[in-house]
Amino acid sequence: MARVGYIGLGLMGSGMARNLLRAGHTLVVHNRSRAIVDEFAREGAIPATSPREVAAQCDFVFTNLPDSPDVEQVALGQDGIIEGAHENLIFIDNSTIKPETARKIAAALAEVGVLALDAPVSGGDIGAREGTLSIMVGGPQEAFERTLPLFQAMGRTITWVGESGAGQIAKVANQVVVAGTMVAMSEALVLAQKAGVDPQRVVQAISQGAAQCWALDHKPPKIFRRDLSPGFKAYMQAKDLKIVVDTARTYQVAVPLTAVAHQIYEAQVAMGNGELDNSAVITVLEALAGVQVGHAEDIP
Repeated sequence: MARVGYIGLGLMGSGMARNLLRAGHTLVVHNRSRAIVDEFAREGAIPATSPREVAAQCDFVFTNLPDSPDVEQVALGQDGIIEGAHENLIFIDNSTIKPETARKIAAALAEVGVLALDAPVSGGDIGAREGTLSIMVGGPQEAFERTLPLFQAMGRTITWVGESGAGQIAKVANQVVVAGTMVAMSEALVLAQKAGVDPQRVVQAISQGAAQCWALDHKPPKIFRRDLSPGFKAYMQAKDLKIVVDTARTYQVAVPLTAVAHQIYEAQVAMGNGELDNSAVITVLEALAGVQVGHAEDIP
């Protein structure tokens, strides 16, 4: 069993870290908010007060943080992972960040002998808790092979995509599809509602045909109950889509549909709904149409 550190115990990180603990690994944890660290300590994890302290104690250190500057600070900043660097340490970032940031961190850590993997994930909080995530990995193949048993405790589909930054490019592609299908599903439900047809029956009619997708398989029941609590927060989806648009600009690729989806998610955040689930993007389309999906009084 390995000695593993996990930094960032939010909605996704907490589920992933718990699966490492359940798999029998020694787990050292750190988080900006202390309450969740204390909770993990009661479950058998070892608390740490800084990323440096985590790295000094572990053979593998994972991070799961909101955005590129956060990961860079934790990895390379004062009291960061780089200050606890030692021989055979592997750094693995599960965050969704800019590919160029992933490459910058990997290069800096390589100078002190640390191998780095960018390993963003897909599957939401349910996948994080149940250990069924898709994990897309960039970085040295040697580091990937050494880390694979840990990935297998957290995910079902684990793919080495290529060298540093490749995992984040795969996540960019993933978010193009995720956001596009989430907005498309929302448009379909709102259209059915406004046309006076039961959206639940529409979902039943189309979910096993060519329209079948992850969003349609998982999100409508919660929408119909008006349970928009987050599995993946909308403001994070908006942040990810900015990364998509910026990356597409870097490589001179047109992403017109994704650019529209990005604006719709930014509208959701502007409406004050950024802390809701990414499926709550439907609230933007409902506001434009003057209906609310699942409310019988809105059906003529």
